[in-house]
Amino acid sequence: MMRPALELAQKGEAFYFIADYHALTSVRDPAELRQNVLDVALDFLACGLDPQKTVFYRQSDVPQVTELAWILSCLTPLPMLENCVSYKDKIAQGLTPNAGLFTYPVLQAADILIVQSNVVPVGKDQKQHIEVTRDIAGAFNRQFGAVFTIPDAHIREAVAVLPGIDGRKMSKSYGNTIEIFGDEKATRKKIMGIKTDSQPVEAPKKDLDKNLPLQLLKVIAPAVAAEQEAKLAAGGYGYGELKKVLLTTLLEYFAPYRQKRAELERNRDYVEQVLRDGAARANAVADATMQKVREAVGLR
Repeated sequence: MMRPALELAQKGEAFYFIADYHALTSVRDPAELRQNVLDVALDFLACGLDPQKTVFYRQSDVPQVTELAWILSCLTPLPMLENCVSYKDKIAQGLTPNAGLFTYPVLQAADILIVQSNVVPVGKDQKQHIEVTRDIAGAFNRQFGAVFTIPDAHIREAVAVLPGIDGRKMSKSYGNTIEIFGDEKATRKKIMGIKTDSQPVEAPKKDLDKNLPLQLLKVIAPAVAAEQEAKLAAGGYGYGELKKVLLTTLLEYFAPYRQKRAELERNRDYVEQVLRDGAARANAVADATMQKVREAVGLR
């Protein structure tokens, strides 16, 4: 998610936020939520987000988004939300059903529409939510006039869904992530524990497009991945060696980002100022949008 988002930010004005309202659908520990917010801010800034070019803020610092979400929910057909695959998937994974989780796509639509976004970088699994946003915006515009920009999804097909260590989409909620800035010992344990097929070392490996370590390696080092794929296809090369290469490559790739993050963690006043400045810029746009929305629906 971060790589295509940061690349896209170089091509125009970008609004990126830390989704702490959304996190409330599953996070119940206030200290954990605050730490998660800080971690996301540190991660993005360490990986190259430029706060001079990108409006970067906490979602909760733009409270107009919840007002807009309510207004949009009054136009959103219930069957549309019932058909959202993401909700069904989360329930299947064991998350407790709640109204926030069910109406998540409406709040997401408000996030997008309140800053008049025309392009939204998302994973392939989030494409349906952008379609929902487009439908809601279209319904509002037809009912009350052309207030909202109709956004398009920007999906980077090469890494549309990043696989986790269990083969499902990599997600904290699934517990299958390899943290960019995680402890090296824990990272080693996770990578070496990735499940692979039972083909013997000496055998030429088949179905490599389904090999999880190789898929992850392709994301951070395509050239190295190509070399490893050739060795596996030839035979006489085991998955254990592949995992060691993945570990080494991952640690080397993220070394400069780790250093930058450590520096930022020692300067939290700067991080907080970045978020305050971003919130001020986002609020200016949100206020202008909400003035149009309120007038359109008759609240002012």
